[in-house]
Amino acid sequence: MARSHRVARPTKRSEYELYFASTNARKGWTDLIATIRGPLADTWDFLTKSPLEVTPTNYPLKGELGVVQREGRSHERWQHKPTARGSARIWFYVEGNTVYLEQVHTSHPHQTK
Repeated sequence: MARSHRVARPTKRSEYELYFASTNARKGWTDLIATIRGPLADTWDFLTKSPLEVTPTNYPLKGELGVVQREGRSHERWQHKPTARGSARIWFYVEGNTVYLEQVHTSHPHQTK
């Protein structure tokens, strides 16, 4: 039998796709999987279904942190907290039906303290 490969969860047409916008975001995501796997699975579900919904744990950043420049275009930067009480933060922006994970912090980022 050939080597087994993980089956990726397909997204519905109405859902958003998730992509890493940086190597550091990929590393942070991997680190969070090791520490908060369950909440991160819930985060994945939330970000693929309703990333632009404002909630106590998901909202646009304000001021100069509220905008990210990518390939000559400005995007609104959002922050998602995988857990209400934890310090992990995910910074992302949305373009079309794609959510780009720009920064994944395993603890509260210094810029927002």
